[in-house]
Amino acid sequence: MKFSVNCSLQYDVATDTTLILNIEAQRNAGQNILAERFSISSGVPTDSHVVPETGNRYRRMVLPFGQHQISYTADIETMPFVGDPGQIAQVPVAALPFDVFGHLSPSRYCQSDKLGRFAWRTFGDIANGHEKVTAICNWIFENVDYLEGSSDVSTSAYDTFTLRAGVCRDFAHLGITFARALGIPARFVSAYALDLIPQDFHAVFEAYLGDRWYLFDATRLCPIDGIMRIGVGRDAADSAFASYFGQLSGPPKLISVKRIDDQPPTAWTVQAVSISAN
Repeated sequence: MKFSVNCSLQYDVATDTTLILNIEAQRNAGQNILAERFSISSGVPTDSHVVPETGNRYRRMVLPFGQHQISYTADIETMPFVGDPGQIAQVPVAALPFDVFGHLSPSRYCQSDKLGRFAWRTFGDIANGHEKVTAICNWIFENVDYLEGSSDVSTSAYDTFTLRAGVCRDFAHLGITFARALGIPARFVSAYALDLIPQDFHAVFEAYLGDRWYLFDATRLCPIDGIMRIGVGRDAADSAFASYFGQLSGPPKLISVKRIDDQPPTAWTVQAVSISAN
């Protein structure tokens, strides 16, 4: 599948501000960048870094006083692994690869130690791994209202569970929290997403099952095979699209995602989808 993405950011800077962006799509075995361009209207130089363990791509710059327009465009090809959900089992903790252990523990926004009893009582009897995580997503979709403005950057999974309202970031955090409480490694994914209305950055999560990471989206706002990964981490604290140190403001970001291959549109898949084995 091939997609075209466009991200436009505008910042009004009051004093010299260091800005670190994570808006460039990842390169991995399931996702390839066919073409891309990053530009800043003011011509400010940038330096970039790719984190080997995650594939996250960071770009750092120092913005002086004034207005700055930042643009990122890319043509992206995904080569998803598609599996039968009924055949994808949970891996016993004793058999998990050591490099996924960090995604079993509670983190800043995903307090799996606080919601373990509920998770086991609600989902513990579901034997199959992929079906168990799907049941988690079903519960979130049916019991948590998707409500813009109902949360902020301090909202945790425990808060979302209590308030029963949130946005994609909160849905992902709650899914991660339940999965970890059940002994399933799970991590946060920031992404570009097809068919998202209104178009924006999207948040989903991945759970480690069988021998790879599988995508899950409790919001059901986009097709799971229309996800393009930007950043991954324990939670949103590790995967913010922008972090800054100084003073800046600006209008909302503008995002567009289009499918550009010549394949006919297909119905949303109910299969298991992975675009990263590690």
